[in-house]
Amino acid sequence: MTSTVRITWDAANARRAERQFPAGPAPAGNPAAGPVSGGGTGTVADIVTAMRGAHAQVLSAAEVSIGMRAAGGVTRTDVRSALWEERSLVRTYGPRGTVHLLPAHELPLWSAALLAVPVGPSPFPPEVRLTGEQAEEVVAAIGDALDGRCLTLDELTGEVVARTGPWAGDRVMPAFQDLWPRWRQVMHRAGWAGKLCFGPNRGRKATYTRPAWAGADSEGARGAEDGLFTFVSRYLRAYGPATPAHFARWLAAPAGWATVLFREMAAAGAVEEVDFEGSPAWVTAGDTAFPEGPARGVRLLPHFDAYVVAGQPRERLFPGEAYRRALAGGQAGNHPVLLVDGVVRGVWHQRRRGRRTTITVEPLVRLTARQRRQLGEQAERVGEVLEATAELVLGKVTVGPHA
Repeated sequence: MTSTVRITWDAANARRAERQFPAGPAPAGNPAAGPVSGGGTGTVADIVTAMRGAHAQVLSAAEVSIGMRAAGGVTRTDVRSALWEERSLVRTYGPRGTVHLLPAHELPLWSAALLAVPVGPSPFPPEVRLTGEQAEEVVAAIGDALDGRCLTLDELTGEVVARTGPWAGDRVMPAFQDLWPRWRQVMHRAGWAGKLCFGPNRGRKATYTRPAWAGADSEGARGAEDGLFTFVSRYLRAYGPATPAHFARWLAAPAGWATVLFREMAAAGAVEEVDFEGSPAWVTAGDTAFPEGPARGVRLLPHFDAYVVAGQPRERLFPGEAYRRALAGGQAGNHPVLLVDGVVRGVWHQRRRGRRTTITVEPLVRLTARQRRQLGEQAERVGEVLEATAELVLGKVTVGPHA
């Protein structure tokens, strides 16, 4: 039976903006636990917790994602300090097998959830694949090799081959016009298992280590079902109302598995069905308070920002021309975006030269004088996060996706 609670797109989007902080700086305390009284800003790790991870294939994009949600003064140096000195963040493999910054205290919860997702068929031909036994052997070897050490990729390859066999090092895995060693097929799974994360760069080379300092959160010790319920509840708090299909797309999980999981949570009273724009969707049980009006304001968000990657339905978040201009084949995140009142209304690009960066913004709608002032403030803030002086230019963005 469908709930009588009816939620409009404007209300849902406004709440997502509040909880994801494109609507304003993060509050003090842990934003994922709910609104916190008092002024100031949450810590860098608090912000990443509320975002449900910050995409960090390109670290500077994650730095901007976090910095734009924090109060003035937080820069990329603060993010790097949280990552490499405080170690309140971990750079590892997260949703969809992509590189993310995750809160260190939540790493066991993330590991339990990601490892619970059913493994799909291998995209590689039989002669390239790892068997299930080989995959387990490689993941264990990675953990042993990285225990108390930081290794480059070449060094890690040597250690894995020494612990498993020459088959692990066979360069048979197609990737980026190259062939990678066979063992790298499960590199992301080693990250999910807490056996691997990124370490500080050694010169221009990435390094990897084992996140032995992470995992203070006692939730890691919970049972598999309880951990999954907690994980989904936190996702819904950030991005709800959402359907099992939305959750599956965000996590790159089978839709059928997600449907069963939501059904089990509903039976346990952990989630609540609502009417979202005339269709059934879900929120965490009891979490049915929503703002009355739409989100307001102008914001600049970088490549693969969590707000746009997870926001659904996508055609509402990318209305009209934005759906064509700011998405690449329906995939969100390929372009940095301009948000106006909580929806995508343009794209942007920044080109850095020394201590200066030029931020070119291509609005897809006419901006009011007030919105132009806000855009100027946002451009200044991007420069502040990147520790550069920003110059704003309104014009056509000519670079393609990922540039």
